[in-house]
Amino acid sequence: MRTITTNAQFDELYTDFQSTNAQIGFVPTMGALHEGHLSLLHRAKAENDLVVVSIFVNPTQFNDPKDLEKYPRTLEADARILEAAGCDLLYAPNVEEVYGGAMEKQRVDYGALTSILEGAKRPGHYDGVVQVVRRLFEIVRPHRGYFGKKDFQQVAIIREMVRREQIPVEIVPCELIRDESGLAMSSRNVLLSAESKQNALALVNTLRAMKERFPGASPKEVEEWGQAQLRNDPAVELEYLEVLDGLNFEQPEAWSDYQSPMALVAAFVGGVRLIDNLEFIVSEEA
Repeated sequence: MRTITTNAQFDELYTDFQSTNAQIGFVPTMGALHEGHLSLLHRAKAENDLVVVSIFVNPTQFNDPKDLEKYPRTLEADARILEAAGCDLLYAPNVEEVYGGAMEKQRVDYGALTSILEGAKRPGHYDGVVQVVRRLFEIVRPHRGYFGKKDFQQVAIIREMVRREQIPVEIVPCELIRDESGLAMSSRNVLLSAESKQNALALVNTLRAMKERFPGASPKEVEEWGQAQLRNDPAVELEYLEVLDGLNFEQPEAWSDYQSPMALVAAFVGGVRLIDNLEFIVSEEA
């Protein structure tokens, strides 16, 4: 594995990539890697000639400076993990390389995709996500980009960005990966104590119980039942839990009007903000 930190280095390598018509698979990350990230890398390796992984903690997608400050940074350990997993190229730039002094965000408005859930709770977050992914696509110039469906709303927004801006990258959504207990894998999990990890299972357990109630109750009844479960849990500070259609982010009243029903949740457990989701009917298009 080669590690590069500058765009000039990448440009030199890209000339070689072009000469061999190599298909490039790209996995953008913010580091603190776990099995979820590696599942993206493994799929990218299976579908491309070369795999590039970026590690860049993007400041423009943090609406809370404290959240940015405490985000785990483990570059040396991450590099060892990537090399063992067969990554071809690690791109680990600084802020200047990515933005060149132009960090000002433009507001992104994709309707419900950007206005509800994470968009409502973290103002400006998706402006920063779109900004950095667009910029990384410009630098890496991949044929395919791999994103985990734990950040389900983010994947939908990136696909919409690519569609609207006609960026020649195929977006490949990859399944959410859980640990043995059922907890959705996240870089933030390293910030959880053993007790908080146990308490955090309330999120996935509630989602699974909601799926069992589908479709015997209405979407609103299933949603309200799940919200009540988590609001009554003293270890969980619920931000949102909503049932919606994963293909268009709409919220019809009847299940028959859903193409891909699912529930998405965000909550604080032990002072750490976690997100999770569960598709009630797995759709190949979601």
